[in-house]
Amino acid sequence: MELSSTFHFAASHFLTQYHGKCEHMHGHNYKLIVTIEGEIKSNGMILDFKKIKEIVEEKILEKLDHTHLNNLIENPSAENIVVWIWENLKNSLPLKRLTLYETDDYFCQYEGK
Repeated sequence: MELSSTFHFAASHFLTQYHGKCEHMHGHNYKLIVTIEGEIKSNGMILDFKKIKEIVEEKILEKLDHTHLNNLIENPSAENIVVWIWENLKNSLPLKRLTLYETDDYFCQYEGK
């Protein structure tokens, strides 16, 4: 079974090795969907939503929200950001998939491969 939680953070960045508007500093209001996978335990849950929230806030949002991503992630494209998030969550949650939206229309999904 899969279980998903949605989070939001705002951050600035610019892209290197890119020619166009995104090579200049700009920002996004990102939406992150964290999907975990597991079996339903005797308490009726895979994992408490509150626990997922605590982990994501500590390991991701406290580091990324209202920051300049280039100071933390090399060439912070949506693809590189979602890989960084995966690496920072994979030892704390049974991840299935991460979905990162830069806008309502543009997003990427990552399953650890």
